[in-house]
Amino acid sequence: MPKPHILVAGGGVIGLLCAYELACAGRTVTVFDKGEAGREASWAAGGILSPLHPWRYPAPVTWLAQAGMRDYAALCKVLHAQSGIDPEWIPSGLLRLGEDEADEALAFGARFGIPVEATTTGRHRHLVPGVADGPALWLPEVAQVRSPRLLQALKGTLAAQGVAVHAHAQVERLLWRGNRVAGLVVNGEEVAAETVIVTAGPWSQAFLADYGLSLPVHPVRGQMIRIGSVPGLLKTMILQGSHYLIPRRDGSVVAGSTLEETGFDKAVTEEARAQLHAFACGLVPALAAFPVTHQWAGLRPSSPEGIPFIGEHPELNRLFVNTGHFRNGIVLGPGSARLMADLVLGRSPFLDPAPYGLERGGRDTRSASGVLY
Repeated sequence: MPKPHILVAGGGVIGLLCAYELACAGRTVTVFDKGEAGREASWAAGGILSPLHPWRYPAPVTWLAQAGMRDYAALCKVLHAQSGIDPEWIPSGLLRLGEDEADEALAFGARFGIPVEATTTGRHRHLVPGVADGPALWLPEVAQVRSPRLLQALKGTLAAQGVAVHAHAQVERLLWRGNRVAGLVVNGEEVAAETVIVTAGPWSQAFLADYGLSLPVHPVRGQMIRIGSVPGLLKTMILQGSHYLIPRRDGSVVAGSTLEETGFDKAVTEEARAQLHAFACGLVPALAAFPVTHQWAGLRPSSPEGIPFIGEHPELNRLFVNTGHFRNGIVLGPGSARLMADLVLGRSPFLDPAPYGLERGGRDTRSASGVLY
């Protein structure tokens, strides 16, 4: 096996997009995932290409989100062409119900050039027939992707680029010489490399703790359901509080999601199923005529203020980290991957990397437990 230049530990949307960016730059990349690549939080995600309430987030989240919102349409065309799989990018818009935070939302839209409109009941009833009376906000440029299809398209494109994505590949520890990364031990085998990128979501924290980093990233479970509706019943995404509805191209409607502190338990519950179904039917009563066809859960990598950690280890050269995207991994993915590629390749970064630096976490003074050679 030829020596790979770059190893990526974690095959979710962040790891796969990092591999894609680096492969497009002509680098040799190999991705390892402890299970099936793209089957954790990324696969479970709703795929809304915006933070749910973007005005609540600090500017560093918005900067990355804007990159994703701007780039996704073109990215999905490329992935579709190269893989034969359509990620289903759809500019369906987002209707946010409720009168609270309207001033903040409108000010945010004006500041960042993102269309946000206050709507009347008549206007949003035209968008969603049968929805309840009351004030709302309309974000017409918010699009969506179908996350499982996005991940399949990414894997197909990476295969066409010559990037190996290894499933059931447990990354056990780092290899290094002096203060420089030299590879990984994967399933008991040493794999040499010049650079390692850790993109393992909530599993990143425990792995990095052995190498002097104490990042405040932990799992938060989110459960979702899919209702087997028909095309045209719901045409736009709807948000109320922390819950939302997403209409898919085939007519099905995704309802999400819960926010649960359950550690690494991603089991689904009847309570969540009933709660999400009641929410969906309460907003769009016509959905009560259709069955719940699927229920699933994912473990989001929570981080302070939702700002991901993107940067190089302060002491181990060529060990990079990209994790902690919480509920926004899909929309923040392209910008996060581009910034990571800029740092790895020594390019001028398209965003100031300081707000995403690893020093926002903490340092562990214990000795790292790896293999020196």
